[in-house]
Amino acid sequence: MKLTRPLVVMDLETTGTWIDKDRIIEIALIKISPEGNREIFHTKVNPAMPIPARVTELTGMTNADVKDAPAFGNIAGKVLQFIGDCDLGGFCIERFDLPLLARECSDAGLKFDYSQRIIYDAQKIYHLHEKRDLFAAFAFYCHQELKNAHSALADAQATLDILEEQVKRYGHGDDGVEALKAFDYEPSNDFFDAERKFRWWNGDLYMTFGKYARKEPLKVIAKKDPQYLQWILEKDFSDDVKAMIQGILNNQYPKQEGA
Repeated sequence: MKLTRPLVVMDLETTGTWIDKDRIIEIALIKISPEGNREIFHTKVNPAMPIPARVTELTGMTNADVKDAPAFGNIAGKVLQFIGDCDLGGFCIERFDLPLLARECSDAGLKFDYSQRIIYDAQKIYHLHEKRDLFAAFAFYCHQELKNAHSALADAQATLDILEEQVKRYGHGDDGVEALKAFDYEPSNDFFDAERKFRWWNGDLYMTFGKYARKEPLKVIAKKDPQYLQWILEKDFSDDVKAMIQGILNNQYPKQEGA
C-alpha cells in the first residue's frame, strides 16, 4: 500500500459500547511509514471495573487477563506519542474507537483531537461501495439481476428466492426454513426502556437525558435529589419506567437482565 503520510491503523477492545462510560481493555496500533516501515503498540489495559460476561464471550478476555495490566491513564501519553500526527485508519473508528479514545485521554488529563486528521474508516468505505439492499442480496445469493425492483410482487418473489438459497447455504441436510430461526441478532440489554432514556452501565442505571445525563446512577440521584425522580413520575414516561423509579425511591433497586 503506497503512502504519502504515515498511517496508524487502530483497534480497541472495550468493556462495552457506551462511549461516555465504557473503558478500554486492549489497544492495538500499527504504524506504517511511507517507506514501508512498521511499528506496533499493543497492550492490555486494566479498566478498573469488571469486564461484563458478554464481553468476555466476545473477546475471550477475563478480569484475570487485565488484572496486572496498566491503567489507561498510565499509558495515555505513550499512546498519543506513538500516534503523533499520523493519519488514522480502522474499522468503525469514526463512530466508536476515536471518540472513546478521545474520552479516555480526556479522563487522563490529555487532549486527543482527531478532527483535522485524515481518517480512513474501512467500515464506511465498505458500506458505501457494497450495498446491503434487496437488489444486492438477490445478486449475492441468486447470482441474477433483480428485474422490476420495487414492484411488490417482484420484491416478494426475490425475497422468497433469497430465503430458499439461505436455507441451502446455512442449513444442514434436509433442513427447512426453520433452520434460519437460529440466525438472529442478540437483543441488547444495555437499555432499560425502549426509548433508551435509561441505560445500564456496570450494574447501575443512568439517565441519558436531562441534567444528570450520563453523570450519576439513579440510586445516587434518589438520595441527593429525589424531587427530580418524583418529577419523572408526573411526566409522560412508560408504566415500566415509573414503576422502576418508584421502586428506587423506595430503596428497591432493579437488576439488569442477563447481567
